[in-house]
Amino acid sequence: MTHQPELKTIGLTPALYCADQALFHVTRDVPLGDALAMASDFLFLAKALTQDAAYAKDTDYQAWAAHYLTAMSKAVVDDAVKVLTRDRTSVSMPKRAGAKSGG
Repeated sequence: MTHQPELKTIGLTPALYCADQALFHVTRDVPLGDALAMASDFLFLAKALTQDAAYAKDTDYQAWAAHYLTAMSKAVVDDAVKVLTRDRTSVSMPKRAGAKSGG
């Protein structure tokens, strides 16, 4: 049985922008399992906040808290996807026939 190195975050994914700059980002070298467990916790809390907000009045603070938690969760998941797909994206893909270059 071959030993596989533990997958870790790459720390390239920003979260929560302020003045067109990322205020936070995913930290590099966090074990992927731990990072995804934290994202799951964030999403659990965001779900609870949005559920409470649906039934109560004046719940702006709950909606904003849920917004920030989901933004942080998305950054963690996106960073994990980058780690899991980096081998596939590093292989150059052939250009499609008729594809235009440039933008």
